[in-house]
Amino acid sequence: MTAHDDAINDAVRADVWLWRARFFKTRSLAAKFVDEGRIRLTRAGTESRIDKPSRTVKPGDVLVFGLAGRLIAVRVLDCGERRGPATEARGLYEAVE
Repeated sequence: MTAHDDAINDAVRADVWLWRARFFKTRSLAAKFVDEGRIRLTRAGTESRIDKPSRTVKPGDVLVFGLAGRLIAVRVLDCGERRGPATEARGLYEAVE
């Protein structure tokens, strides 16, 4: 495994991460949500809007978005390997106050 492989493993598409973290039932729903520009990303103190599902998220990033009438703010802890059970999904992020 090279340093380049590690860099790839430390980032994942926004739609894939949202699906793995179980915020959306399907990856296509997550992609549509991202496409609508409804997610704010804070990385290294810089805030931007994610408007393409292919934009990557990395551990340490903070995501803020509205879902089902609630404002959700989470810090990405891990990219995950798969869409696992809810207990595994909760380990991918922590709530931000």
